[in-house]
Amino acid sequence: MNREALQLPGELLLLGGAVEAGILDALHRRAMDAGELAENLRADRRAVWTVLEALVSLHYLEREGEKYRLTDAAAEMFYQPESGRYEGFAFMHAYELVKRWLKLPEVIRSGRPVTRGRSNHARGYFIQAMARGARAGAEQMARFCLSGLPAGARVLDIGGGPLTYARAFAAHGAQVTVLDLPEVIGMAQNALAVDENIRLTAGDFTVALPEGPFHLAYLGSICHIYGEKENRALFHRVAAVLVPGGRIAVADFVRDGRPRAALFAVNMLVNTETGGTWTGEEYTAWLTDAGFEHIELTETADRQVITARKAGP
Repeated sequence: MNREALQLPGELLLLGGAVEAGILDALHRRAMDAGELAENLRADRRAVWTVLEALVSLHYLEREGEKYRLTDAAAEMFYQPESGRYEGFAFMHAYELVKRWLKLPEVIRSGRPVTRGRSNHARGYFIQAMARGARAGAEQMARFCLSGLPAGARVLDIGGGPLTYARAFAAHGAQVTVLDLPEVIGMAQNALAVDENIRLTAGDFTVALPEGPFHLAYLGSICHIYGEKENRALFHRVAAVLVPGGRIAVADFVRDGRPRAALFAVNMLVNTETGGTWTGEEYTAWLTDAGFEHIELTETADRQVITARKAGP
């Protein structure tokens, strides 16, 4: 148990609420006083002033006379992608999750996830969060997954819309195909440079995969979205598009006594119909049934990775 973890996440909620209300975007465009900003946002002046003062106390904003503006550090953090300190609004994904977790009592009673759809803004926050979380370990993960595969290996990155792992695979000379939902691929297309060796394919991996054949299928943070039935079917689809001896790499939470994996399963309970976290034995059974062999659980780039080889000559 951790007493500090049981305290109100005030800074996250304050900053998330300010972003959602439009305060940061408005002040990024120009400095304003509390009354002007309240009028601009069609908001209550007292509420706006109170939030502005709190943001000043945390050094996200500073005052110039009566006017408020983003500090240089905050502007760099949220709005300057070229900076090494850039974080964007990835933290807003956690803010959105907090709102869903507050519905946990209802989920416990009904067994049904929170049904509120994901807005375009929320989808963008999710993509930023996934990209940020993958950034530090992507190169190491790509090197691990490609080890022993032929030069120029054909890689299928399933659900790889944030492009972080796809770019790492491509940097090692792989020919990468990214499969993700149409709305995610639309966002990825805008971020992809013309000279990157990455092909984007819009589709639903619970329905079909690109034909291939591929030397490697990478499933990063995919299997926790679904239950046994869906994951078994997905592994069969993956086997069908791999070359004989091709590799599958599943990077995800694996239970086996890990508290973090059990806690993350609650997140999937709140957000998905059948998702959760699964044991090594479950993965082994599902992969074996799909025709994979040499199944191994490894830790690399601070992540658990299950690898297996498609049976064949």
